[in-house]
Formats: sequence, C-alpha cells, structure tokens
Amino acid sequence: MATQTSDLLAAAAPRTVDVVRGVADDQLDLPTPCRDYVVRDLLNHLFEVVVNFQDLAEKRPVEWAEKPDHLDDGWRDRFPVETDRLVAAWSDPSTLEGVSPGMGLPQTVVGGMALLDLIVHGWDLAVATGQPYRPDPEAVVELHALVEQLGPTARKMGVFADPTPTPPIATPTPASTTPASTNPDLDHLLTQTGRTPTWPQTP
Repeated sequence: MATQTSDLLAAAAPRTVDVVRGVADDQLDLPTPCRDYVVRDLLNHLFEVVVNFQDLAEKRPVEWAEKPDHLDDGWRDRFPVETDRLVAAWSDPSTLEGVSPGMGLPQTVVGGMALLDLIVHGWDLAVATGQPYRPDPEAVVELHALVEQLGPTARKMGVFADPTPTPPIATPTPASTTPASTNPDLDHLLTQTGRTPTWPQTP
C-alpha cells in the first residue's frame, strides 16, 4: 500500500473505537449489514480480527475456528487497547516483507485486510446502531485497489457478496427518491464488498 500500513491503521482505528464504545447493551441483538450477524456477533468478530492480525503481523499462525465470547466485563475499554496493539504490531516495516505463512498472501495484503475490516465493520456497526461514522478518507481510497484485487476470490469464498449499485452523487436538485451519496469513495468501497450504502433502506 502506498502509505505505511500502521499509519493508516492508526488513522482508522480511533473512528471504529468510537463506534464500538457507543454500542449500547440493548443493541447487541440488532441486525447488521453482515448477513447472519447481529451486533454482538460482529463485535466478537472485530475483536478476533484485531487480536489475530497482531499475530499475523509477526507471521505467527492464528486460529480462526475458535469463536470466544469477548464481550465480558470491560469489553468497551479492552477494544481500544487491542487496536493500539494492532497498530504497534504493524509499525515495523519488516512486517510487510514476504508472504504470510498462514494466509499464503503477501504481508502487504494481509495488513490491508486488517485495515479493511476495521473500516468496513466500523461502518457496519455504526449503521446498525444509529451512530455517525466517517472513516479516514486516505485509508478508504487506499483500500479501493485491495478490494478490487481480493474481490473475485472473496466472492467465491462468500466473504464478499456480489457488488451492489452505487448511490448517485449528491446534487443540489432533490427530485430523486434515491438517497444520494455524500461520501462516494466510501460508498464505492462498500458496494464492492457487496454492501448497500443506504442500508437498511432499499435503493
């Protein structure tokens, strides 16, 4: 990626941390844009991402099959601690060298996947719980090429759904009944992962 991965993670993480901290206990069973995931499932997945990608930065094996419940006492305070560790883990330039032994992908791609999960799942949680969310613009643009690269394989594996239509860019004329885009770069990223930027509205 053009900018150091740890710099992009450092810019993206606080915005997702704010969303995680803002999730109320009575929202844990709400639906999310991730099919078959309610809010608590997505929070657990995001915890798993920020913990496992610390090990992936060091080229250590990780176990994705285990599904521990991270939402014990103090989980809102533990999430920023783990994201700080994630940023620190990718801060050494050597973490971007070579191929991940466990993932079989270039380390640059693996680091980008951590960033992608932070940003996209930050959006998922924000819209599911009615919170504002505006991810770091540079990080979003950096991810476009990665999503294009990963897209075909990710769709075959069911990680991404098929691309969805991109909302029209906002204009001064409010005649259209289709919600207009105020963040085209983010909307493009979301649609390429199979999400609907106007969720839960239908386009």
